[in-house]
Amino acid sequence: MPLISVQNLSVYYDRKPVLSDISFDVEQGDYICIVGENGSGKTTLMKGILGLIPIKNGSLIFDERVKLSHIGYLPQYNPVQKDFPASVFEVVLSGCLNQMRLKPFYSSREKTKAKSNMAQLGILDIKNKSYKTLSGGQQQRVLLARALCATDKILFLDEPVSGLDPKITTEFYEIIKELNQSGITVVMISHDVKAAVKNASKILHLDKNLVFFGTTENYLKSKTGKMFLWGGENDRSDS
Repeated sequence: MPLISVQNLSVYYDRKPVLSDISFDVEQGDYICIVGENGSGKTTLMKGILGLIPIKNGSLIFDERVKLSHIGYLPQYNPVQKDFPASVFEVVLSGCLNQMRLKPFYSSREKTKAKSNMAQLGILDIKNKSYKTLSGGQQQRVLLARALCATDKILFLDEPVSGLDPKITTEFYEIIKELNQSGITVVMISHDVKAAVKNASKILHLDKNLVFFGTTENYLKSKTGKMFLWGGENDRSDS
């Protein structure tokens, strides 16, 4: 059974359809990149799956191995986050909150998990620094470590490299790929379709409807993929 099955999902804003009739499955071990032009509904789809916005029609079926509150989520970068008044360790540790239920204090288990994730992402040595003093790349690593504290199964990432310089972007893609290879399922929105096809195992292409969903190999052969990557086709329909 898929970890998440999206069936005929539709989302409306002010009675206008933003997404219509979207269906696909997220399987264990997938690395899915969601691509499409601005306004195509990428973030709306992700927020709908995560329960952050209401869906109009359709259904979401979660495998018993997946709890909605235990999905790691790294949203789009918000400038307000840059001045968050907390230490790196405090920010990362806050990712454990959804799993603590009513416990008033962090246990040694949560603290160990936070330190382990920081070590994995190479930021353990800055755990006592103020988050707001960090570079953009360091801040994204901190937020990714925070997301990992919420899950050991599935990550949802919304354009996690937006605004980062090319070197840091490449490093970040490598980190995500390594996480996927370690067994974590990844669903990531990307504006960089060339990086998406280089790293992802599957591509989900949106234009308010589902234009393509399948393996990266098949996407590269499709009219949609050729058009979006190289502008070589005008017809988005795929046989």
